Amino acid sequence: MTHNPQQLTLALSKGRIFEETLPLLEAAGIQVTEDPESSRKLILPTNDANVRVIIVRASDVPTYVQYGAADFGVAGKDVLLEHGGEGLYQPIDLNIAKCRMSVAVRNGFDYASAVKQGARLRVVTKYVQTAREHFAAKGVHVDLIKLYGSMELGPLVGLADAIVDLVSTGSTLRANDLVEVEQIMDISSRLVVNRAALKLKRERLQPILEAFERASALRA
Repeated sequence: MTHNPQQLTLALSKGRIFEETLPLLEAAGIQVTEDPESSRKLILPTNDANVRVIIVRASDVPTYVQYGAADFGVAGKDVLLEHGGEGLYQPIDLNIAKCRMSVAVRNGFDYASAVKQGARLRVVTKYVQTAREHFAAKGVHVDLIKLYGSMELGPLVGLADAIVDLVSTGSTLRANDLVEVEQIMDISSRLVVNRAALKLKRERLQPILEAFERASALRA
């Protein structure tokens, strides 16, 4: 597939971010013409020949944008904190895919006492950088174990005392007899833009960025 140098490439991940970005694209007059859930394609056309969407893993969005394989993308604050945000312009909090990053433990585990007594806690998380900074700021000693999914299992099978994970409704925690004991931060998704693209394709990008900003302000 030949790539038109004037074409803009937007990196999105499947699921909630994709679904909640669609109205923002529509505010800019752009409609994705194929559904990533039913199409196996990873490059999706839009009604604008000069804009295409690539479907990547959520944690890879900043990397595609940083290296210019995508001109702009939508990534959660959780992903950006782990990535570090190097080489990215982050102009807009889109107020979508809202949730929170929290510490949770097995029901019955006395987290407050363990922290007060200076116990060394084992914590499973996908968000190692964020967890490390949080516990260091509190002066809590932790051994961090990186997992890529099913964090809730960690405390249930004795792998860890606690988890650090994203919480939306809390239903997954409740279903696994875990309780949220500490909220680390609120999370939402941000627009990220490649710095070179911002200079070289500003004329094409600016109207889209402005439409995103207007539409996301209504969601705040």
